[in-house]
Amino acid sequence: MHRRPKTILRRAAALVGAVLLLASCEFVDEAVLPAATGTAPGSSGQAGVPLGNTNFSPPGVTNFNSTGTAVGDRTQELRDQLLGLQKQIIEENTQLQALRANARNSAAYYHGLVAGINARLQVGTTPGNPELVQQWTEAQGELERVNQSISQMNVLLNDSAANAALAGYLLEAITATFQVRGAVDADHAQLAVLQDETTKTAVVIDRLRGELTDDIARATNYVGQERSNLTALSVAIDNGEYMGQSLSTLTSGVPAPAPAGGGASLVGQRQPLVVIRFDRPNVDYEAILYSAVSQALERRPNAGFDLVAVAPAGGNAAANAQRARRYAEQVLRSLTNMGLPADRVSLSATSSNQVGVDEVHVYVR
Repeated sequence: MHRRPKTILRRAAALVGAVLLLASCEFVDEAVLPAATGTAPGSSGQAGVPLGNTNFSPPGVTNFNSTGTAVGDRTQELRDQLLGLQKQIIEENTQLQALRANARNSAAYYHGLVAGINARLQVGTTPGNPELVQQWTEAQGELERVNQSISQMNVLLNDSAANAALAGYLLEAITATFQVRGAVDADHAQLAVLQDETTKTAVVIDRLRGELTDDIARATNYVGQERSNLTALSVAIDNGEYMGQSLSTLTSGVPAPAPAGGGASLVGQRQPLVVIRFDRPNVDYEAILYSAVSQALERRPNAGFDLVAVAPAGGNAAANAQRARRYAEQVLRSLTNMGLPADRVSLSATSSNQVGVDEVHVYVR
């Protein structure tokens, strides 16, 4: 298998020729390239999709002897309806357990694929390795199967609303039947048993719906997070080396607002976290950018970032500014692909007599 040059040598060359990581920034401790740390990309640290384990079983329905009264006949009718309701609950529980099993199986296979990809990336591989691209595509498919299970859970939740309504109706009907004249003592005794069993059935329905709602919410968050991690993983595959977890997992809180007019006013006034010099085609900056930004977020999870396109002041100023802005937009796409929320980043542009090539400065706020 063809391997890339050793990561440290390649990064050192990138540092000299293309990317300057400024060690004196308050977020960077040493004048060396920061190593990527944390959970592997494509993995949120979850052992699997977070779903409940409860098996929902209705309490059963007691057989009643006919009393020959109108109330007794009505009680039998209500009993038959409760029996049908409990059969529906059993069917819904069977569907729920099957959906949970499918989601867990897909999630387990997904995490296995991601672990295999990360193992290859950590030792280094070729950029855009087609084998890893294929595994990534399979992982994406498994995650989509988890999402399909969530969609079917939503359908099941909607269907279960009819059961909850029927349980409520039966309880009201039983209460009303107690008031009907012409009942014997056995009728009221059977109605009391039926009322208890209907109440217990309603509790089972409420618990099923509650846990199903929790499953949907947790699993939806899980899929959203793993989609973000898959996006970050695709960047690592494109680079052919391990980077780290999705930047979205490192963020929390509300970032400070961007400076008025963006970060352009910071150029020459503050030292940036990273300066990317676009002095040649295909500048390889993503690994260093990821390391710097992830370390900043580890220290300050509510940090925001200001990207500034800095163009040379001489020559065709308009063309220079347009070209530099395109580079800044490229860096912005890289950050969002790494999982950094778009609302954490501002983009602005300026020109300077102090630069000879297009640069993108990254500031922390």
